[in-house]
Amino acid sequence: MNAVQAPEKDEASGITVDPQEISKFAAMADEWWDPLGKFKPLHQLNPVRISYIRDHLAKKHDRDITGLTPLKGLSILDIGCGGGLLSEPLTRLGAKVTSIDASHRNIEIAQIHAEESGLEMDYRHMTAEELVEQGAQFDAVINMEVIEHVADVEAYSRDCAALVKPGGTMFGSTLNRTKKSYLLAIVGAEYLLRWVPRGTHEWNKFLRPSEFVDLLRRNGLETEDLMGIVYNPMQDKWHQDARDLDVNYMLIAEKPQ
Repeated sequence: MNAVQAPEKDEASGITVDPQEISKFAAMADEWWDPLGKFKPLHQLNPVRISYIRDHLAKKHDRDITGLTPLKGLSILDIGCGGGLLSEPLTRLGAKVTSIDASHRNIEIAQIHAEESGLEMDYRHMTAEELVEQGAQFDAVINMEVIEHVADVEAYSRDCAALVKPGGTMFGSTLNRTKKSYLLAIVGAEYLLRWVPRGTHEWNKFLRPSEFVDLLRRNGLETEDLMGIVYNPMQDKWHQDARDLDVNYMLIAEKPQ
């Protein structure tokens, strides 16, 4: 495996890291690859997220989307990679993926699963802040379901933007701060359906699309697309819906050359 040695400390630190948030996900780390476990919603979301990333990058870089490796040669950073649910599929699509997480336990789980899957992955126990200090930049930065868990949204957004190459792309996703999201994502998902443990999310940390777009604009990124993700209970599946950003949504932002 081509992985960077993790620091001796258990959790990475920095102004954007919220220790309580890191502890939440570290406590559930052993279940990352259980499709029926505590991360079941992410497993169900994954096909929607991956197709959104793949389709845009393939089109932008003039790649054959029907090929096995349409992302070959592209450098991608997966921030807050968890157990590698996005990192592994993007690697299989041909991308050179660097995956970072502030939880040491998450990185351990991700490394073990990659070894078992026969994949060479670059997993690192570190923060975006630390990667910026190294001067790293990527063709694409994946920032999915992370921003609502950080301690300093402004600093985190600045770091994420700095990691995008000129002409590069950022993919983001989070939850909208609406009454509907409170009812569905907090009351419904955590208390009634128990899709995720209680306390996984804090509604006041959700970002309205206008707030997310403004954060990125102030850091030199222009949003090109906003896409809602909607759950269909009859099919037990998620799908893209540009007309419905009320709860979950994704965006694409570009950095000028």
